[in-house]
Amino acid sequence: MYPQSSAGRGNRGGRPMFSSKNLRQPKVRSIDPNKFINKAVAPLEEVVYESKHKFVDFKFDDRLQFNIESHGYVTPTPIQDGAIPHVLEGQDIIGLANTGTGKTAAFLLPILQRMLHKQAKRCLVLIPTRELAIQIEEEFRIFARGLNLYSTLVVGGASVGRQLSQLSRKPQFIVATPGRLKDLIENYGQTIDDFDVLVLDEADRMLDMGFIKDIRAIMSHIREDRHTLFFSATITPDIEQLLSTILKNPVTISVRKGETSDHVEQDVVRVEGGKEAKEEKLVELLSGAEFTKVLIFGETKWGVQKLADRLERRGLKVAAIHGNKSQPQRQRALNDFKAERVQALIATDVAARGLDIPNVSHVINFDAPKQYEDYIHRIGRTGRAGQRGTALTFVSTGPAAFAEGSRADRSMQSRGPRR
Repeated sequence: MYPQSSAGRGNRGGRPMFSSKNLRQPKVRSIDPNKFINKAVAPLEEVVYESKHKFVDFKFDDRLQFNIESHGYVTPTPIQDGAIPHVLEGQDIIGLANTGTGKTAAFLLPILQRMLHKQAKRCLVLIPTRELAIQIEEEFRIFARGLNLYSTLVVGGASVGRQLSQLSRKPQFIVATPGRLKDLIENYGQTIDDFDVLVLDEADRMLDMGFIKDIRAIMSHIREDRHTLFFSATITPDIEQLLSTILKNPVTISVRKGETSDHVEQDVVRVEGGKEAKEEKLVELLSGAEFTKVLIFGETKWGVQKLADRLERRGLKVAAIHGNKSQPQRQRALNDFKAERVQALIATDVAARGLDIPNVSHVINFDAPKQYEDYIHRIGRTGRAGQRGTALTFVSTGPAAFAEGSRADRSMQSRGPRR
């Protein structure tokens, strides 16, 4: 809130309190393009983790063990090996691990076991994005087959009425995004006071996306004598503050590895001109045989959809994923990309958060990110699991690019900050 001068109090003359001379929009600094250039470093020979357990050592219920073996699980990953014994004992944990390290099974399996033995009743899993919530529920269905335990998705972009109907059946698991769950609690009277297990997964992503207030609001409605499991790739000051209020004598299991960006070939693609020239260059790149599975990032929902429409008209197989898409549309686009029915998925940062998509050959920043942390997140979608990846960032040069940037600046000043 801006301070009000004594001369302007009351605003009786109908004049604005501030003129355009003394109220300026903050200038957004762009990232030095040289930071988008980095030769890939050959990964050090990875030391093979020697697990302390096999899954059979955890003495799971025979029905659960059958589902585990049917899914091909024999030896736990490091986060599973470290977390499962503590979760089985009912201890709060802080699990520090990267995306794609098996975190979901690390909490699902021991919670299912505790429910089968009447040591837990209901579990709430909070997750940052709809897509990640769907991935978790799909894994739940695999492991819970035949156990008479059920789950419900509570995410935006889907029918509120249907979700309330499913919740009325008292499923043992709710997998939810914070915004929709908070809406159901505050506006539709949904209760969660009988949940005795809480899982916060991808916590750093949830805080990055501005969910801290929603999380705290939800926490005020859940019982204090709960079992709490917290998973994150990083620990920030905001996370430390949150941890101090929600966990009791937690055990920390850290198996986090360094960022994958050092092992991704990074370069810039300089384009003389604006959007049209960038589009031509993108089409040229996508015609290359090595561009098999490409994740393209754009800045805005409108821009992502427009680019996808234009590329489709040119005969390319692409899909778009952004906040204006319904949940079925987003899931269909994601499934088509995973199954390689489309060559490229065009996404905004928010829509792509938390996605774990295998075998992405290239990440292309059609619009350069505003923050370097977003850049690291974007390019981390390729070069995973020991595979090679390439990240390219478009940088516009020349008078056309300058004119386009000036128009954008003027538009921002006239409209105010973009939400």
